Amino acid sequence: MTLDEFLALPETKPASDFINGRIIQKTMPSGKHSCLQNELANVINDTVESAKIACALMELQCICGNNAIVPDISVFLWDHLPIDDNGEIADEFSISPDWIIEILSPGQRYPKVIKKIQCCLQHGTGMGWLIDPSDRAVLIHRPQKEIQVILLDEPKTTLPM
Repeated sequence: MTLDEFLALPETKPASDFINGRIIQKTMPSGKHSCLQNELANVINDTVESAKIACALMELQCICGNNAIVPDISVFLWDHLPIDDNGEIADEFSISPDWIIEILSPGQRYPKVIKKIQCCLQHGTGMGWLIDPSDRAVLIHRPQKEIQVILLDEPKTTLPM
């Protein structure tokens, strides 16, 4: 299947990713997952949006090379935001996010989520977070760098943005 064929299919609920020619339906998020996703996007936007530094968007389909991914949260630097003819944020994002955040849902496995983050990193994304709420850990992925593991129970934990 090609990317164009995938994009022509009806949308699914929950959304599906298209990575390396395969359709991968996302896991249905739990209540905790949804709350964390919403709170985190709000904190990011409260920190960077008014200064027009970046914008965090939830459940947005992005095109990364020949792949279509729907991160839990996509963050775009302000000057990378696709703008339509009316000067507003575009409906379609045919670029990779600058930063993606994935929140592990109960029963969801690391390999599929890591594969999604790696796909984005290979197509221009600068950083990917994989948050494991049950372990209170954030795994930070960057291109050509070792994965950084941050445990949120440690005092004075600082997360990179």
